[in-house]
Amino acid sequence: MQAAIIRSYGSPIEIAQMPKPSPDKNSILVKVQSASINPLDNWAISGALQNVMPVKMPHIVGYDVTGKVVEIGSAVRNFKIGDLIFARPDTNQAGTIAEYTSIKAMDAAIRPCNLSNNECAAFPLVGLTAWQSLIEAGKLQKGQRVLIHAGSGGVGTIAIQIAKYIGAFVATTTSDANFTLVKRLGADTVINYKTEKFEELLEDYDLVLDSLGGEVLERSAKVLNKHGLLVSVSVKAKGADTLIEKMRQRLQLVYSWPSGTTLAELASLLEKGFLKPVIDRVYPIHETQAALDYLNKGRAKGKIVIDVLQGK
Repeated sequence: MQAAIIRSYGSPIEIAQMPKPSPDKNSILVKVQSASINPLDNWAISGALQNVMPVKMPHIVGYDVTGKVVEIGSAVRNFKIGDLIFARPDTNQAGTIAEYTSIKAMDAAIRPCNLSNNECAAFPLVGLTAWQSLIEAGKLQKGQRVLIHAGSGGVGTIAIQIAKYIGAFVATTTSDANFTLVKRLGADTVINYKTEKFEELLEDYDLVLDSLGGEVLERSAKVLNKHGLLVSVSVKAKGADTLIEKMRQRLQLVYSWPSGTTLAELASLLEKGFLKPVIDRVYPIHETQAALDYLNKGRAKGKIVIDVLQGK
């Protein structure tokens, strides 16, 4: 099968022929329709996470997928051949930018019937990250105030919508070029991070969702009320250890995890129109390196999708 691979850490993407995977008894084999890329892909490719998330070479990239079930493991009972699914596979089963991928059945869900292939592929990782950060870790409730950094990014665009669905008041940071987008998604207050300091404009917030790390993480603590919580999804959260000591239990680092159960709940919200994936660009599989290069520029609005079927 055709797949987007790296042969060593830091090497460029190569489109190569790889063996078609076989699902184990607890997995499903999926014929891929679309996939998408995330910062996680670049961290894995660069080797930045090799101490905690080593990958076997050659490594097929990709942590988001939608497609059709073509084979099921002997112990799988919740899917059948022909089902259309979407998933964020676990780190040991990365490899969705390929013609076929094997995924644990517990990590997949029936995809929303009202979305396109590309929209379904754009959602799982950022959808789970936003939900797990805001709802499961942050315990966000109706009427609370939340600051969501990088509101026009992959996680941010979904997090704003989830927070508004819950009934929270949402502030977000972005550039002035993205004001219209984040307002359309539901943001109540928008701060231009290039010209304004959010910590001077906001106070008494119950929750901050950080995806940037570094000095933004420390500045974010200043907008919280005395019971407020800071949640960071950035693996580059420099200074987090020191800040955790200062804030005791008020800072949580969240690393997104697969969950077919949560994805099924989110699929219902997608079908009802409460959530909508935001797609910046779509690339064919043979332009996966170009897609990653664009992601690295940090200018994407929402997600970058790889249409595996494009050109076939």
